Amino acid sequence: MPVEERGAGLDRDGVRLLVSRGAEEASHHAFAELPGLLRAGDLLVVNTSSTLAAAVDGRLGHARVVVHFSTRGEDGRWAVELRDPDEAGTTRARAGGPAGTEVRLPGDVRLVLEEPLSTRSPRLWWARVSEPDVPGLLRRHGRPIRYSYTERDQPLSAYQTVFALPSADGAGSAEMPSAARPFTPRLVAELVSRGVQFAPITLHTGVASPEAHEPPYPERFAVPEASARLINTARAGDYRVLAVGTTAVRSVESAAGPDGVVRAAEGWTDLVVTPERGVRVVDGLLTGLHEPEASHLLMLEAIAGPAAIRRSYDEALRGRYLWHEFGDMHLVLPSEESERTAESANPHAEHCVSNCW
Repeated sequence: MPVEERGAGLDRDGVRLLVSRGAEEASHHAFAELPGLLRAGDLLVVNTSSTLAAAVDGRLGHARVVVHFSTRGEDGRWAVELRDPDEAGTTRARAGGPAGTEVRLPGDVRLVLEEPLSTRSPRLWWARVSEPDVPGLLRRHGRPIRYSYTERDQPLSAYQTVFALPSADGAGSAEMPSAARPFTPRLVAELVSRGVQFAPITLHTGVASPEAHEPPYPERFAVPEASARLINTARAGDYRVLAVGTTAVRSVESAAGPDGVVRAAEGWTDLVVTPERGVRVVDGLLTGLHEPEASHLLMLEAIAGPAAIRRSYDEALRGRYLWHEFGDMHLVLPSEESERTAESANPHAEHCVSNCW
């Protein structure tokens, strides 16, 4: 359950924070200590996507199903996942398809499956919906996607981060960009007062990938010009660019050229960050804890290296850290040695975050 429901006086920043620097150093903190762990001039890249009430009850013939609305395509179709309700009030996976399957939704709305989203997995399908205003349908009849590790349903507000902004076209994330959930207005104000900056981006996340090693599929993103300039200025001044969540990494790395310069960009990204591809922009990452089969772990290894991630996860298991969107957090920072190497490689870099444009 959300940390603020676990005891009197707790707020979202009451979760724990595991901090790793290279393969040799890991320390345990409260998330509320984050301002003291960062430096003036550090830049946090944050996702402003709001979370949709993306789960809707439906009927497939006489059987009950739950439709998870994932991603809206350019042609008006939606990528969806059909799931079976269980006795605990959540859902379990079911086989997708076949093409032509019709699901009846509230308000006499019809949803028809047309084709799999990917040949690699039949889980997600492109579907036509008879109601053109799907965001309105979700507002009227949807609820947040919930999995069996949660104790009970939560209001949609529990799945919105402090950075979430409504989209003009009603788009949003099927599941919360949860790395930012522990931030509170007070914590953001303290970070700003200490000289930490924020660069907003948007990436609308789809449903999670429960299948082993299933790569993320294309998602809509936008990196605005102002944020691109902030990122480039921080890098030129030898300050750290820290992504809040894997969605932020995917966005800025998609907007970066081979030279590491970030340019304003929007559209669809199919980028999968792996150790072989590496990262061009981010120096560190604030994220939750991911399942062993999750493709996100490849991104963490690209940033910190496999040895550092193994050490961190050993520490998380020993410390009984909590996984998933209401769980504890992991801050991956560059090792002191790598920072010294970067500084010696660019000894004349000016520290000019605010005045060098």
